[in-house]
Amino acid sequence: MQVFATFDHSAYLELAIRKLEQDGFSDIFAVPLDSRQEEPKLFDTIHRSDGISLINKGLFLAVIFSVIGASRGFILEWGPIYWGLIGAGGGFLLGFFTDLIIIKAKNRKKKLRKSKQSEVVLIVDCKDEDGSKVEKILWNYTAIGVAKVK
Repeated sequence: MQVFATFDHSAYLELAIRKLEQDGFSDIFAVPLDSRQEEPKLFDTIHRSDGISLINKGLFLAVIFSVIGASRGFILEWGPIYWGLIGAGGGFLLGFFTDLIIIKAKNRKKKLRKSKQSEVVLIVDCKDEDGSKVEKILWNYTAIGVAKVK
């Protein structure tokens, strides 16, 4: 049986490995995961989306500003159509750049908080009857997740 567990890279991982070795488990394999080095892409493609949209606020403000521009356009020189289009374009740009600034600020905060190291996957080979004992030890030493495979 194999028991898989994920840990934060901390002293608890070392304590869990030490406890497993003291209890007679010698087939222990720890693999640290690499952290992402490159910046995530800002614009989505057809095949990959991160769920962040930059045009929602832009379209909302475009509608509002085009209505205001068209209604004011009746008393302005160029007329309601031109002022409606100008309002729509200005509202869209305002909303787009607002979303862009907010997302950049959130990514900067995440990057500052992300100074910790990545997780570690711990694999322990054991007999079927020792699986629950290994699982209990791993949970006691703050494992993030544990899975058993026969």
